[in-house]
Amino acid sequence: MKVFKFGGASIENAERIKNMGQIVAAHNQTPLLLVISALGKTTNALEEVAKAFYDKKTETAAELFALLEAQHNALAQELMGDKADTCLQSLKQIYAELDWILQDQPVRTYDYYYDQIVCLGEMMSTTLISHYFRSIDIDNHWQDVRDIILTDSTWREAVIDWTQTSTKTLQLIPQQLAAHNIVITQGFTGCTFENESTTLGREGSDYTAAVFANILNAASLTIWKDVKGLLSGDPKIFKDVQEIPAISFKEVIEMSYYGAQVIHPKTIKPLQNKHIPLYVKCFLDMQLAGTAILNDVDDTAYPPILVLKRNQVLLQVSSKDFSFITDDKLSEIYNIFHNLHTHINLIQNSAISFFACVDNDISKIEAVNKALADQYEVITINQVELITIRHYNDEKIKTLTAGKRIYLTQKTDSTVQFVVG
Repeated sequence: MKVFKFGGASIENAERIKNMGQIVAAHNQTPLLLVISALGKTTNALEEVAKAFYDKKTETAAELFALLEAQHNALAQELMGDKADTCLQSLKQIYAELDWILQDQPVRTYDYYYDQIVCLGEMMSTTLISHYFRSIDIDNHWQDVRDIILTDSTWREAVIDWTQTSTKTLQLIPQQLAAHNIVITQGFTGCTFENESTTLGREGSDYTAAVFANILNAASLTIWKDVKGLLSGDPKIFKDVQEIPAISFKEVIEMSYYGAQVIHPKTIKPLQNKHIPLYVKCFLDMQLAGTAILNDVDDTAYPPILVLKRNQVLLQVSSKDFSFITDDKLSEIYNIFHNLHTHINLIQNSAISFFACVDNDISKIEAVNKALADQYEVITINQVELITIRHYNDEKIKTLTAGKRIYLTQKTDSTVQFVVG
């Protein structure tokens, strides 16, 4: 069996949902588990619903959700015409979940209500697509993922209970695939043992798909996106980027670490652990080769891979009495950044100075400066950028640093980074 994951952009309108049906129909010789996100910008809209509810603006929350109901109902009718009645009845059952929430007053944390409300986007999209597939004779089973993915109650960043989730998955999914060949379920969402909805955080749908691929020992996971495959850099930022036909799990994790918007490391781990290949394919043209992410790839074939982090600040922390920045001092300084939740994107030290390149978050930088002020002098250099080049060459370094002031350089045999202004 194989796992396919479709994101919100791939199903944002009727044309794209029909296209998704063509992709599935072309690949359903093998049993397929489809993990699907919310339609288009539905998650953003539901975040506004959650905020209005938590601010006790119940009427506003209801009005905002009514717009989403109308959007999904209209899409169902556009796709299915006079066959839409059953779908509309199923959607009503999901809308009722929000109605129940809106009847109460918020007495718990915002993050709790966020999870109860935002997860409904995936419930609505998968219900609509499941019914549409049946209307065009693509048999499938709709599965509420909250009956399978069991988590703790860390709202908005829930941790999966792998033992219980594995048991539930193996109890249900293989039988459903045997009966229907296609199972449709939701990404991003889970459930506590107290039957309360949770969400899995950044890239939660990709992660859901990887979890299922791991447990079910899938032949592969394919993530369908609106790009031809992975590129050597963001084409909106860099010229002459190249397509990468094959790349290793390790390289993707390195790219993500340095700030590239590729596949999140938490998605990679369940796949790498069982050597399950990951394919990034274009839903706009399924004939394109895309990118294969595999356990072992010859890294000599990679082009220079480019990452740019804008809106950075370089902090130079120097001892006031000219004492050395020794191991204990390094630990002390680093713990200040850690305890104030200030992530360091690049770190370097000299005899009496410690350098840290961080995101330009004014409140966090002010807190760090205040914590360091007694023992250290802190110089802040604003409006800098962090350039990372994996598999660099002299020509690429020259091109990307031309005309820029280089404040700091860090270099290994495979990676070079520059803080520039």
